[in-house]
Amino acid sequence: MNICLLGAGGFIGSHLAEWLLRQGDHHVVGFDLLDDKLKHVRGVANFEFFRGDIRKSAAEVQQMIREADVVVDLIAYVNPSLYVKMPLQVFQLNFTQNLKIAEWCVAEGRRLVQFSSCEVYGKTLAAIARNHLADPDDPQLALFDEDRTDFILGPLDKHRWIYASAKQLLERVLHAYGLENQLRYSIIRPFNFIGPRIDYLPSAEDENPRVFSHFMTALLTGAPMKLVNGGSSRRCYTYIDDGIECIGRVVLDHSGVCDRQVFNVGNPSNEVSIRDLAVRMRAIYDQYFRRSGDPLPDIVCVSAAEFYGHGYEDSDRRIPDIAKARTLLHWEPRFDIDETLYGSMRYYVEETRKASCTSESTPRQPSVELTDRRQLEVDQPTLDQLCP
Repeated sequence: MNICLLGAGGFIGSHLAEWLLRQGDHHVVGFDLLDDKLKHVRGVANFEFFRGDIRKSAAEVQQMIREADVVVDLIAYVNPSLYVKMPLQVFQLNFTQNLKIAEWCVAEGRRLVQFSSCEVYGKTLAAIARNHLADPDDPQLALFDEDRTDFILGPLDKHRWIYASAKQLLERVLHAYGLENQLRYSIIRPFNFIGPRIDYLPSAEDENPRVFSHFMTALLTGAPMKLVNGGSSRRCYTYIDDGIECIGRVVLDHSGVCDRQVFNVGNPSNEVSIRDLAVRMRAIYDQYFRRSGDPLPDIVCVSAAEFYGHGYEDSDRRIPDIAKARTLLHWEPRFDIDETLYGSMRYYVEETRKASCTSESTPRQPSVELTDRRQLEVDQPTLDQLCP
């Protein structure tokens, strides 16, 4: 297959490019602003990379689409701090520019794999009607189904939801094209992927990073691990290798079983609160990676306004229903939460210490391999202990 991978230089794109090139004689053409995460594939004969900005390179991107069998669109701003800081730019890239890509696919008759977001689901019923529910903590209230779950977003002044709104509107336009038989599409809704190369560390950027990168930087520097609003929100973290395996099957589908389908891609067994994530990451770091004399960071609470700015609101909980991926793609996530965190953290520890040229760049090895099922024993402090 000839595969056009737009946004190839990002976290997911770089891993997807590697996976696709290992699956056979596929030709992958990558496009992005940066290629520093693609060093593992830059020398591969079946890979080409074009540097550019989708907002300024329309003719080049149209040509790539024209020559492709399938187009994978990963281009997006994906960072909550950006949704608050620059909502117009977030909408313009995540909807307007992505709509152009979809329209070019329609014009050229090309299949499109469009990356969306689990954020389109918004909040759970428990978040808006907690006092009226018999069991507001019932996981079924947070189990999101691709085809039946209603979308619940926040009020207008919480403009952080502009990202979810843009993604949702794009999905609806693709669906409309499909209804008129003008587009073969598949939509991917990733649920909190983490792993090697996930993000920059915030010392290199101005805006606040996503949660994992913030916590990882705190562990490496001894700075506080900040819990926004106490860290009560819960997420299901998915190891990048699991996510890419599922996405790759969608991209390479020849049967048509993925046409006009939306896929949740995540691990419903890996749900933790952000508070528990901080505690667990700190324990893993202490057990496997911390060097003698290195401090362990404090875990502190901050308000959403203090961390992100005004206009922020969060989804309380989101668990992917992955029955469709299991049935149509025969896919099952393999990595539990501790394996997911260990593999992700090890990469950053090794890269950071390699860059600093220390003599202790290799972390202590765990007693079992990453691929073995294991659970880390962690004493979980109460919220009152962390945020009195």
